[in-house]
Amino acid sequence: MFRFLSTRLLNGALVMIGVSFIAFLLFNYIGDPVNNLLGETATVEQQQQMRTALGLDRPLPVRFINYLGLAVRGEFGISYRNLEPVTQVLVARVPATLELSVCAALLALGVGIPMGVYAGIKRNAWPAQMLQVVSLVGISIPSFLTGIILILIFSVELNWLPAYGRGEVVSLGGWTTGLLTTSGIKSLIMPSITLALFQLTLFMRLVRSEMMEVLRTDYIKFARARGIADRSIYFRHALRNTLIPVITVAGLQLGSLIAFSIITETVFQWPGLGLLIIQAITFGDIPVIAAYLVLIALLFVTINTVVDLLYFRVDPRVRIA
Repeated sequence: MFRFLSTRLLNGALVMIGVSFIAFLLFNYIGDPVNNLLGETATVEQQQQMRTALGLDRPLPVRFINYLGLAVRGEFGISYRNLEPVTQVLVARVPATLELSVCAALLALGVGIPMGVYAGIKRNAWPAQMLQVVSLVGISIPSFLTGIILILIFSVELNWLPAYGRGEVVSLGGWTTGLLTTSGIKSLIMPSITLALFQLTLFMRLVRSEMMEVLRTDYIKFARARGIADRSIYFRHALRNTLIPVITVAGLQLGSLIAFSIITETVFQWPGLGLLIIQAITFGDIPVIAAYLVLIALLFVTINTVVDLLYFRVDPRVRIA
């Protein structure tokens, strides 16, 4: 177990160093941080002082090591757009994105897996065929179009849900949440559905195909021959083996929900990391873009490590190897 975890952590550290180097190059060689911070009216002396203060006059290896040291402490410079520390800007947006992504992931897993199990067991029944059609539609429609349709129906026509924003939020220490207010919950419904729809249909189709494959194996036939109840065969034997590839896909898709919620947050003007990175790209806020790149890389490394540990727990073959 220790050797398994050590190998994964070493691989993750190498990935983070590589991503940090790319972020370092973005920070130092795209645009001029001195001009962005001081403006074009600054004198040559002021620009030189700022370059010295930022360490831009030092050799490249020294600057990269300094950048790594600051990144480990969570320091990524000053945002050109907000004129605030980048870490402070990111931390202010993290609660909104995590709230949206976790709700979307729970919706996708909580609905997609049962639908996939049913479609795999009753694959010839007409409800299962309808689920296949619905999943095909759901996986084909772009998320921005889904969001626009939901806004048109539930905000414009029915006036049931707010079309944009996060609603009223409650501050719990340094964390903000809208799950404790009525307007916050209403504001969360449509973005969560929009973000979860593709993942939901993906999980449904994956679980369905895996269930159909597992139910054809010899050990399932042997279990039926022994007279084991169908419920036990479906949920104790078949579903457990089906969940192994689902764990991998679920981990990666959870990371993608957080990393690529840009379109959904833009459509609903959700004040999270996705909307922030769009604004940073539009403004050319390189420190925020570089820090976002490092943060997303850390997220995927962490999720992959957790998925590997779940593999280690669920699949005896990994432990034996």
